[in-house]
Amino acid sequence: MTELRVACIQNTATRDITANVDWVCARIDECVVEGAEFIALPETVGLIEPVNEQIPAATYSEIDDIGLNAFRARAREHGVTILVGSQLILENDKIFNRSLLLDTNGEIRARYDKLHMFDIELKHGEAYRESDAIAPGDKAIIVETPWGKLGLSICYDLRFGALYRALAQGGAEFITIPAAFTQTTGQAHWHTLVRARAIETGAFIIAPNQCGHHCDKRYSYGHSLIVDPWGEILADGGSEPGLIYADIDLEQVQKVRSRIPSLKNERSFTLEQK
Repeated sequence: MTELRVACIQNTATRDITANVDWVCARIDECVVEGAEFIALPETVGLIEPVNEQIPAATYSEIDDIGLNAFRARAREHGVTILVGSQLILENDKIFNRSLLLDTNGEIRARYDKLHMFDIELKHGEAYRESDAIAPGDKAIIVETPWGKLGLSICYDLRFGALYRALAQGGAEFITIPAAFTQTTGQAHWHTLVRARAIETGAFIIAPNQCGHHCDKRYSYGHSLIVDPWGEILADGGSEPGLIYADIDLEQVQKVRSRIPSLKNERSFTLEQK
């Protein structure tokens, strides 16, 4: 079985965890009605807290996390696979930005902790220091699904092409990039980077992104994307909260990789500076 209907949920999370989770759960119900088998949620889907000092008070363990428990219940109730784009999870006195794949029984099939921390300074005083509150992961993750191999990543990872190359070389046929890409960087680079990751890996890319004004000065770009292995955009979420869908067939991955066999043609090399 290689064919599946994919959905991305695009939300505008705020500091109100209960309201965020309730809205997303209602959208999960809608996705099921529309026949979605794999539902992808954005990064930090249950909470956007732009003040790092306030993040610990709003972070829970996996057992106690309100959003994760609600999403697990929805997966179990509907018998659907859900990619919890990420939740901020407390573990061993550290906070991780963690993506979780839930199977049709609501069980956690895979966990991925974001590798690359969003520590940047943009123009006009816009700055982010994710590492001041979040601990980075140290493992790339591929997980077997009923349809094929899935590679996991999160948001800022998008800018690090070697990660996606490694996932593709490891056999990933579709890759998730849940995000809360900022308005500024999204306008400049989101579409280009997501399509580039699809083209260079020959994989489907499923990239649910948050949108709109969250709180304080925090805005996200939206435009959740589902992109095929040739780099064609199958669905674009625009700038408002909502849903996108695409019917995909993972057999297309091998067809594209046969046409452009760059994964097989890759060679190791040394770097020489003169």
